[in-house]
Amino acid sequence: MKTKEKLLHILETNKNHWVSGEEAAGMLSISRTAVWKAVMSLRNDGYVIDAVQNKGYRLTSEADELSELGIWKYLGPECRNLDIHLLTEVESTNVLLRQKADTGCPEGTVLIASKQTEGRGRHGRRFYSPADTGIYMSLLLRPERIAPEYSLRLTTIAAAAASETIELASGKAASIKWVNDVFVENKKVCGILTEGSMNMETGHLDSVVLGIGINVYEPEKGFPDDIKDTAGAVFDRVVTDGKNILAAGFLNRFMRYYLSNDFSSYIAEYRKRCFVIGRKIEVIKQDQVYKGVAVDVDENCRLVVQYEDGSSERLSGGEIRLNI
Repeated sequence: MKTKEKLLHILETNKNHWVSGEEAAGMLSISRTAVWKAVMSLRNDGYVIDAVQNKGYRLTSEADELSELGIWKYLGPECRNLDIHLLTEVESTNVLLRQKADTGCPEGTVLIASKQTEGRGRHGRRFYSPADTGIYMSLLLRPERIAPEYSLRLTTIAAAAASETIELASGKAASIKWVNDVFVENKKVCGILTEGSMNMETGHLDSVVLGIGINVYEPEKGFPDDIKDTAGAVFDRVVTDGKNILAAGFLNRFMRYYLSNDFSSYIAEYRKRCFVIGRKIEVIKQDQVYKGVAVDVDENCRLVVQYEDGSSERLSGGEIRLNI
């Protein structure tokens, strides 16, 4: 652990209390000048640290910066085997973790970035990932002897976990648009992208990279024109430790569902939050649009659709939109 990370741990442990340079130097076995340099480095990383002569340093109570230590303090026992890495900026956490997976890194590897330059969504779309306003996370899973269609279950587990976490942290109702989008106040605040790698000899999934992006705050200049009417944010104002709470809350809930042998509880949670059930929808297949009604989400998380011509289908993937 670097000196600045050790100092951050001291400041987070003593949040809202002053820590003198002499005290910090003694705890870290370094000079007061080295403490000052570590403070400046943390400020460059975006942390708001007050400094007052004869008092020392204090991490402001309104600070909301992602940190590994900040996340770990909220994690439960189900996450004890996770290996979390925090990145300031990356092209795509999913792309980078996919590369790491191909070199054999273990299940439970987690990459979290404060900014993505080439964030990816489903169907090749771009996922807007500006600096400091969101959480962009990828988690590596290596489920044993699982067919490729199991990735749908992982996507829906993530959606249920994300919506529960967002609702608890914000106090706002969070709902799910099948299959992978979380909405708050009729705007999308979270998207999920699950990408699997199949073992050609066994026909089972060798690994799965689960990516999730959460709009924690609205960007200072607002969302881009192409999404400004549909994108929203979890919080309306700065929430102390909000990003760490959201990141840890999602990992806690997702791993609890993932490690459980009983999927009935998460399916019930997903179905309860899926706001397309009972609504008229349009199913898009190869540039063709089919109108119908979303009847239910079945035990395998497939969307049950009744079409206008009387036929029905259980969708394991694809794209839908509400027919208003």
